[in-house]
Amino acid sequence: MEQTLKRLLDAEMRAEETARKAEEEADRLTQEALLEARAREDRFNAQLSELYGGFKEKAEARAAQTVAELRKRYAERHAQMRRQAGEREDEALEAAFKTFTTARD
Repeated sequence: MEQTLKRLLDAEMRAEETARKAEEEADRLTQEALLEARAREDRFNAQLSELYGGFKEKAEARAAQTVAELRKRYAERHAQMRRQAGEREDEALEAAFKTFTTARD
């Protein structure tokens, strides 16, 4: 019986040692995972400013292109309106003269 108790005690001690090692390993893996997560977060935050800068540059370029297109359209419309005004100038003068002379009669 004493041998059986001794074997049971040895088995329990080995089981406790195995459990302790498993717990230490789990703690170690948890710490490694936390360190890796922090490192990835730091890398992400470092890249975030680069990504933001790239998006900002693209947005500014698109905005500048849109402004240039709007200015071009405005200039084209302005030129078109000037042409039309020039084309209609004679008609307007004739209508004004006709109105003026008709009003005098």
